[in-house]
Amino acid sequence: MTRDLTGIENVHSFVTLAEELSFRRTAERLNLDQSALSRRIQKLEASLGFRLLERTTRAVSLTQAGRSFYEENAHLLRRYEASVRLARRVADGKLGALTIGYMAFAATELMPSAVARFRQLHPHVDLKIRYIRTQGQKIALAHDEIDAGYMIGPFDHADYHTLPLSDDPLYVVTPRGHALQRVPVLTPADLAGQNLILGDTSEWDEYRWRLDSLFSAEGVALDVTLEASNTLALIGLVAAGLGVTIYPESLIGFLGRNVEVRQITHPAFRSCTVLAWKRSNRSRQIRDFIEVAKMTAAPAG
Repeated sequence: MTRDLTGIENVHSFVTLAEELSFRRTAERLNLDQSALSRRIQKLEASLGFRLLERTTRAVSLTQAGRSFYEENAHLLRRYEASVRLARRVADGKLGALTIGYMAFAATELMPSAVARFRQLHPHVDLKIRYIRTQGQKIALAHDEIDAGYMIGPFDHADYHTLPLSDDPLYVVTPRGHALQRVPVLTPADLAGQNLILGDTSEWDEYRWRLDSLFSAEGVALDVTLEASNTLALIGLVAAGLGVTIYPESLIGFLGRNVEVRQITHPAFRSCTVLAWKRSNRSRQIRDFIEVAKMTAAPAG
């Protein structure tokens, strides 16, 4: 390895000398004394078995072989130096690629605010985002298809780190003037017998499983009468008086004017969003993104 580096130094010294055609200027440019520069050129010529330079007391010129050797190696050295600069920028987190997964509950604030700040701080990183439901993100993380994912938590697994980002109380979303808006204190039991509209299982699988678990613990069976595959359709069905739905607090500001909301009064009725990534992923880019995600996390409350 040391021998290879010495050879590269000698070639680099020759290429610089071929550009300057002056031992003095070349030595200054390389921060060497002229005798050390001369030794490098002599060693290079000896290893090659032909002369690269014509030397007189007044001038330095390239031999025909030296001109050919310079033209080939000047190009290679420029590419080598560019590759070193590129690799250094990647190591410093200034280049490279990063793919972030997110689910619906992170799409309005948590993910966008982190992505905006990350791009501001690291504009040369190729950052991509992918909408994937929570269970799909776990598969994508395992297959290295994404680097980190905003998902419904908690997510406890020995192979992954998780960063809690929000812990939202759950709200009932109703048509305007609905009877649930008039009860003194809205509890889980008040949802018994209500026509419930939820996202379909292909989109809301994790969230629906958690809702079922929460209500089952209170002895309440949910009556899902309609399903929708996207948020706009779901809220439209609620606004039309066809039933009610349940949303985390972080989304209620995006529901529009045709529905009303009411918090479910129960300490367990909350939805947690976490950012998860592989413990084995120690890239500079993922570390930088995690730091940004911490800064943009929702305040505890």
